[in-house]
Amino acid sequence: MFGSVPELIAAIEAYLEANNDDPKPFVWIATAEEALEKVRRARVTLQRIAG
Repeated sequence: MFGSVPELIAAIEAYLEANNDDPKPFVWIATAEEALEKVRRARVTLQRIAG
């Protein structure tokens, strides 16, 4: 939690600065089919919950 918007902004900027010092590329390991299957399962679950 942050007490103010400026505190939140400062925290975001500090995070970005620290992580940009030693960036790591994102490597996508899932296939498109795997990602779409997760979306399908999530959709079914949401429909069940919503009802």
